Amino acid sequence: MAVNTALRDYLLTRRSVGLGFLNEPGPSQAELETILTIATRVPDHGKITPWRLVVYAGEARALVGERLAAIAQKRFPTYDDASLDVERKRFLPAPLTIGVISRPQEHPKVPELEQVLSAGNVAFNLIHAAYAHGYAASWITRWFAFDQEAASMLGAKEGEQFVGFVHIGTPSVTPEERPRPDLTSVVSYYEG
Repeated sequence: MAVNTALRDYLLTRRSVGLGFLNEPGPSQAELETILTIATRVPDHGKITPWRLVVYAGEARALVGERLAAIAQKRFPTYDDASLDVERKRFLPAPLTIGVISRPQEHPKVPELEQVLSAGNVAFNLIHAAYAHGYAASWITRWFAFDQEAASMLGAKEGEQFVGFVHIGTPSVTPEERPRPDLTSVVSYYEG
């Protein structure tokens, strides 16, 4: 197999772009279909599809924000108007957000952790697919992924858990590189 230098170079330089810097335009419907197809090409031991996706686009983003603010007002009674406004804008300005849900299933050969990791791979593949189409993305998990009422409002069903929300849009900035771990501090070689 030949070296794919473009893919290698992309993986060596990939950076998330913060939600506040993801603007219109977002993917077209045809691009979104391809992005979703790429996202779901992940390791899935047992072919049990232990995940699913929820797309938030268009006016649904503002509706989600209003509902998040209402739940936040109950959960965090000390929130002022500015804090509630932050909740209203959680899925803005990015033109598209995709929620990735882990839905582990009973399986004699596939432990739950492996299924959750498969869902995490879907989220990361969404990022790669967005960049492959000329967009940028950011994988974010906030309080509402872990709050049962909020997660339900966002589309999670009984026994399901969000692993994150991938926001996709056109970047308005070029992200700066950040420090990465020195390989000698995170890699070891097994010697028996």
